[in-house]
Amino acid sequence: MPDDGSFMLVARDGRVTGWSASAEAAFGWSAQEAVGRHIGELVARAADGEGGRACAVLDALSACSPMIFHVLDADLRVLGTGRASAQGAASPDPAIGEVFPEAYGLAGPAEEKIAREVLRSGEPVLDHVVRARVPGGPRSRYYSLSYIRVGDARDDGSGLVVLALDVTDRVRAVHRLTVLEALRERIGEQLDVIAVCRALTDAVVPEFCGIAVVEVIDGIVRGEDPPLAPVDGTVRLLRAAFRGMVSAHPVGEVSGLPEGTPFSRVLTDLRPRVVRVQPDALWLSADPARAASIARSQAHSLIVAPLALRGQAMGVVSFYRAGTEEPFEESDLALTADVCAHATLSVDNARRYTRERTIAATLKRRLLPQRPAATPAVDIARLHLPGPGAGGAWCDVIALSGARTALVLGDVAGRGVATATTMGQLRTAIHALAALDLEPDELMARLSDTAARLADERAALPAGDSLQAQPLTAGCLIAVYDAVEQHCTMVRAGLSDPLVVHPDGTSGVVPVPEGPVLAGHGHAPFPAVTVDLPEGSTLALSNEDLVVPTGPVAPLLAAGAEEPLEDLCDTVAYALRGRDETEKLLLLARVRALPADRVMALDLPARNEAAPLARAATRRRLAAWSVAQEQTFTAELVVSELVGNAVRYGAPPLQLRLILDRDLTCEVRDAAQCAPHLKHARTVDEDGRGLFIIASLADNWGTRYGPGGKTVWAQVPVQPPP
Repeated sequence: MPDDGSFMLVARDGRVTGWSASAEAAFGWSAQEAVGRHIGELVARAADGEGGRACAVLDALSACSPMIFHVLDADLRVLGTGRASAQGAASPDPAIGEVFPEAYGLAGPAEEKIAREVLRSGEPVLDHVVRARVPGGPRSRYYSLSYIRVGDARDDGSGLVVLALDVTDRVRAVHRLTVLEALRERIGEQLDVIAVCRALTDAVVPEFCGIAVVEVIDGIVRGEDPPLAPVDGTVRLLRAAFRGMVSAHPVGEVSGLPEGTPFSRVLTDLRPRVVRVQPDALWLSADPARAASIARSQAHSLIVAPLALRGQAMGVVSFYRAGTEEPFEESDLALTADVCAHATLSVDNARRYTRERTIAATLKRRLLPQRPAATPAVDIARLHLPGPGAGGAWCDVIALSGARTALVLGDVAGRGVATATTMGQLRTAIHALAALDLEPDELMARLSDTAARLADERAALPAGDSLQAQPLTAGCLIAVYDAVEQHCTMVRAGLSDPLVVHPDGTSGVVPVPEGPVLAGHGHAPFPAVTVDLPEGSTLALSNEDLVVPTGPVAPLLAAGAEEPLEDLCDTVAYALRGRDETEKLLLLARVRALPADRVMALDLPARNEAAPLARAATRRRLAAWSVAQEQTFTAELVVSELVGNAVRYGAPPLQLRLILDRDLTCEVRDAAQCAPHLKHARTVDEDGRGLFIIASLADNWGTRYGPGGKTVWAQVPVQPPP
């Protein structure tokens, strides 16, 4: 305090805890209130003629205090003002006798009401922040006003001391942090370029400006690399977001920026700039549509700033102020730079995510069949809803020997390139394993072993590899339909149960025992279940719980038991509208039975005459099927070799079965478990050429095992009857 012997002790919370007699403070007052009351007493003593020392104290306070103090009478007229020399010329300077609120440009009765309430009650109002329109100042300033009553309201000597502290820098710093925090909250988790741009305009309007426009390089939206500055004039920009009154161009329009404008200059030197809008500005004539919208919105100033990172230009942002808004100044560029820097990082993150998602989706499309392969025994339709990003769901239809068809649906957890690659590896593995003619449960076990090896390879990656910490988790469902026997064997690993819709419209979930997920811990078995599937039944497989009876899909499938499968997929897609948060895959298969007259079965004796009997039966059946003579001769030779090997190396009972589908399948079944193998006989050898002859004449051949032995089969190309 000044040199009058006055002092106060103030705690950290701003409350007075001690004083001298001359300070006349009280416990619990704030420092502002104590100072205000002390100033009031000094003014009163000076007015009463106590002169010298009181006036000296007031002069010292005026010289050293950062606050301006005003002494008001009961009519709120200014009696005196103390001003520190550090205060700028733009600070309020009320004249003696002027009504106080008018000196700060505080319109309306609100401020006067506050002051009169302090006069009436004696309760001070502290740290009341107001926006003051200072005459002669370029911009409004913010002041913290504290009203303290001095004197007694019951006599005419009462008045007010108003302490005014310029808090413009503090208010603008808080406003800057508020705008940045709103921006971070809005765009912190956006992974779409357009969404980031919209969030940017929402965050700055109206807190920072009245109009905001975001234009980005067109290729950025598709994940392409941004060009280096200076940007070529032929580069096209997409108007990604707009918020305000009048837009020069519709959002979504792609166009070039006219040369000779602040917007094109920003993309050349990447320097933000404040632009005053003058009616005769040369740059307005370069873009008449933009000039017209500026005129209609009454914009008077703007800031044009680049979205740029590491010298690469991603777009340009325009902030406009119009009407009664304060014009932009150079000091506003700091906040603009922070806003654009944060937005640029978010745009770049969204661009990189879009690029990776595009690569992953493209990779997945290349790894998947363009259309599921239809077979004569099964009609196929597929519904795929990709969801956000490329997931790991896939489906396959694999034709097997003996008029059988394998339906496979799988799902690898995760998204991105690594997930799509893993999906492609598992799909390749299951095709290779299916060629071995394994039983469905054995096929699933082998696939799980393959997935476990892939998981081990992933775990062995270096610790810095992001893929190393991501476990490999996948589910799969395999259903093998036999068109001759009209039954289906199913096995699943982690996915939901399939749904069967019968031709009469009744439906039900097939309770397939759940096996462990692929690459799961331990060696738990994959139990299989076999169900009858009459002709016309529809089997539905999905990677999510789409076909549960309580869901929206199952009733639609039941109602469309006779509809074309493609139309049924469209109906389901309409029902799932808006549920695109995850990838969804639905495989529909409507089964058909192979006509009984396309199958011949003949039991054979385990003796040498079995081969002639088999050739004769084959010749008669192929003649009935109108197969050409040359193809009949080939089939007889293949059947003879298959039966000869079964007689020599197999065990009774023996059975020959001919199946005419797209090709002619010749099968010989016996009770032995030994596997035939192809060998190349030497020139002098008299036998050992049976399987070599079969492999030379047939398109494909193989062996499959069942509970009662094995079946050796070969497919011979023939022209089926019309």
